[in-house]
Amino acid sequence: MAPTTARDRGAAALAELGPWQRALRAQFPIITDNPRLVYLDSAATAQKPQAVLAAVQHQLTTAHANAGRGSYPWANASTDLVAGVRERIKSFLGDPAPERSAVHFTGGTTEGLRLVARDWLPEVLADGDEIVVPFADHEANLAPWLEAQRLLARQGVRIGVRELPYQTSSGDYDPAALARLAGPRTRFVAATHVHHVYGGNMNVHLIRRAVGPDVPICLDAAQSVGHLPVSVAELDVDFLAFSGHKALALPGSGAVWARQARGPELVPGGWRGSPNTTGIASLAAALDWLEAAGTDRIARWTVALAARLSDGLRRLDAYEVLGCQRSLAADAPVQQRCGIVTFRHRGIGASDLGFILFSHGFMVRTDGHCQAGAGERTSSVRVSLHVYNTPEEIDRLLAVLTSLA
Repeated sequence: MAPTTARDRGAAALAELGPWQRALRAQFPIITDNPRLVYLDSAATAQKPQAVLAAVQHQLTTAHANAGRGSYPWANASTDLVAGVRERIKSFLGDPAPERSAVHFTGGTTEGLRLVARDWLPEVLADGDEIVVPFADHEANLAPWLEAQRLLARQGVRIGVRELPYQTSSGDYDPAALARLAGPRTRFVAATHVHHVYGGNMNVHLIRRAVGPDVPICLDAAQSVGHLPVSVAELDVDFLAFSGHKALALPGSGAVWARQARGPELVPGGWRGSPNTTGIASLAAALDWLEAAGTDRIARWTVALAARLSDGLRRLDAYEVLGCQRSLAADAPVQQRCGIVTFRHRGIGASDLGFILFSHGFMVRTDGHCQAGAGERTSSVRVSLHVYNTPEEIDRLLAVLTSLA
């Protein structure tokens, strides 16, 4: 008989995917070499499988040269690598029109969002126009748009910055309120795919319905690429920025994808300098690994683990779990967290709790998590999961947290 509740489906997913997950976990040397430590900070940076490490070693030892700066074989190989990975990213993101779109490599999500804010957005805005951006997501998805507003103001162009509405009960965006807020002068919307504190999938596809077919949408996909299936065709966004280091690739790698359909083309300004060919090679290997593993299965695994943790925490009065309260139970009828669970102890500060947890081998993040001004102001503990984490690790963590309740 098929599982009927979310709790049953979560348990079934963990049982069904267990052998698959154990085979994948064995491919992460830093995990297998440190069996007494539990890494629970993948929203900050993900660990790297052996395939990515091998690809980096191969690039550095067989054809390492500057891309686009020479005509000898090693340089040509690097140039071809960069061009090939651009197309690989389009394929991975389900690009519906790769012949028209563009991919620009960056150092990560923040740089990608700033690229759109500085080199594209000013070209489409006139005095009196408005943009709608999130005020309680990651600071990186607010600061660039405010910076663009300031730069335009120096040129005498005054634009309005409106807050993307949230639903108070769930922390998700409020598409109905957005539809009322958007008007004829709304020229741009910035949004986040998966919230980096609350762990919710923000249902970005509903934003397109709210603002209509013509308003460009820019998506911060730092917590979704590499963690769950991402389709720019289904999301119908115009820009998508992500970080390689959160998607199993090296730090300093990332990209911004541009649809090039609504408004002018995104053309980076200034001299771009040498591309990070080693980071780009790692990104190609990471996308290949993720596709082979199956981002749908990775999502099923991490959602089930997060539900196991949030279900345990909701039974402990000493803890406050941030985000949608209706989604805490393992058999919740609503969408559950995408591998991120953030909480506070009512009597122990987040920093102290982090030290206690590390004394038991758990590595978590404890601070404000770079949330923008309208977000949480009190520090908290964030547990963020990936495919190398296990149900046994969650149970061990809950046992320690229970002892402190």
